[in-house]
Amino acid sequence: MSRIGNNPVAIPEGVTVDVKDGVVTVKGKLGELTQNFDSIEIKVEEGNVLVTRSSDTKDQKAKHGLYRSLMHNMIEGVSKGWTKELELVGVGYRASNQGQKLDLALGFSHNIVMSIAPEVKIETISEKGKNPIVKLTSHDKQLVGQVAAKIRGFRKPEPYKGKGIKFVGEELRRKAGKSA
Repeated sequence: MSRIGNNPVAIPEGVTVDVKDGVVTVKGKLGELTQNFDSIEIKVEEGNVLVTRSSDTKDQKAKHGLYRSLMHNMIEGVSKGWTKELELVGVGYRASNQGQKLDLALGFSHNIVMSIAPEVKIETISEKGKNPIVKLTSHDKQLVGQVAAKIRGFRKPEPYKGKGIKFVGEELRRKAGKSA
């Protein structure tokens, strides 16, 4: 049995959940998200969303916990939102933004200019003596993670000095250098 799939998802104040023809729409103060569902039954009862499966086939067992987690992420996103913070570690690494354009100086010959999706709010924090931080906020967890992974992919942290773009709070596996 899926322990995650059996847990009901509480619907907070100001959030509405509509289930119609295999499509679930979640609306809240931060936005609206839709998700297609197949072979799994979703019901809205007494301020909770219940995810049930009709049989114990391998496909339905796999999707039971997944769809419950997706529902939880959608409801959490439209009510509170999702945030990812990236830290630029390295001498001369800088970040700035003009609207939805992110400008990164990462030690290459040219700056990297990236257009960010309009659903994602971007903020750059640069304080003297601290590493620059890029803060991404949106109601869509998948989109925030995808944009954050794309930015991190420009210069992944290397294991010797730790230079690169890392998530705030991420623990890096460090290696010892050459021994003399």
